[in-house]
Amino acid sequence: MAENGNGAEPNSETPQPAPQAPRMQVLAQFIRDMSFENVVAQKGLTNADVQPEMSVQVSLDARKRPVENQYEVTTRFKITSANRADKAPLFLLELDYGGIFHVEGVPEEQMHPYLLIECPRMLFPFVRRIVSDVTRDGGFPPLNLDTVDFLALYRSELARRAEAQKAQTQTLI
Repeated sequence: MAENGNGAEPNSETPQPAPQAPRMQVLAQFIRDMSFENVVAQKGLTNADVQPEMSVQVSLDARKRPVENQYEVTTRFKITSANRADKAPLFLLELDYGGIFHVEGVPEEQMHPYLLIECPRMLFPFVRRIVSDVTRDGGFPPLNLDTVDFLALYRSELARRAEAQKAQTQTLI
């Protein structure tokens, strides 16, 4: 009986090629659209009695580009700030921030979650910086967004879609 170099018998099975590890490369990042409305300045109010309450809405979109293994991912942030006391609006910031990614080694059935979880994670630090700069330059304290859990966001969107589909099927019955 033959041994391989470590005293064990050689494996009679043919070695399986190791699966290719996922590779992602950010090719470009860009602001697709941005709007900042400073309601306080428009109304001529002062920031003296302002106690801001923030609301942050995040949505995601991904699409295949014509070039092989390239995808465009867009993160959309809608941030509203209102005065806690009277709910009067203070500012509204809308930001569509995109990235173009080269992705390889991700199985087709895992591509959708990969694009909507991993790619936005790569873009988020830049979005956070833009939001901080814009709010500061708009006359407010810089808003440092909390880290977004893109996995939880993805799961909640899947659950919402499943419920909507279930409700639609029940109305057809």
